[in-house]
Amino acid sequence: MNRVLIAGAHGGVGKHVTDLLGDGEGTARSMVRDESQVDEMESLGGEPVVADLTEDVTHAVEGCDAVVFAAGSGGDDVYGVDRDGAIDLIDAAVEAGVDRFVMLSSMGADDPESGPEPLRDYLIAKAEADEYLRSSGLTETIVRPGELTNEPGTGEIRANDALESGDGDIPREDVARTLVAAIDFEPVYGETFEILSGEDAIEDALQSVGSR
Repeated sequence: MNRVLIAGAHGGVGKHVTDLLGDGEGTARSMVRDESQVDEMESLGGEPVVADLTEDVTHAVEGCDAVVFAAGSGGDDVYGVDRDGAIDLIDAAVEAGVDRFVMLSSMGADDPESGPEPLRDYLIAKAEADEYLRSSGLTETIVRPGELTNEPGTGEIRANDALESGDGDIPREDVARTLVAAIDFEPVYGETFEILSGEDAIEDALQSVGSR
């Protein structure tokens, strides 16, 4: 991909995505909400664009080949950001002719009502955004990590349709690596899967998802 829009580029996962794509030949278009975040995105190799998921985002996707949605509300506005913000960006991608969309979702989004009460609204929002993406006509991949940590990434994960939510966690850096690897990896086009830290190289884990 030549130019990838990273929604939530200033977040914990998004910074890693920007750093990874900024080091490559493609352009990382780093979407941030605040002008004060622009310099940091540039230092990571990103091409900043200021846009708010609760407002018009059509200008952010112009000229892009793919979108990585790594944004999160942090619990402050789960329906406004995690659901409606994602849906608006999906619509903008469709309108702009951007075919590829990689969604950072969450374990538990397949059955929100069974999730912990404090996370239930968040999981519902993610589930509805995921379903909207699947029906959008875009070439989608939906990645659902378990509990996120700030430990250094190992480059090794587990990936499957369903994993036990209490059976581990995963560094944000490895989630970012998975999102980036998925962008051009055709075996996971149209796939939804969960990830945790594991013993398989990321590309091998993604290959197993695509070949099951």
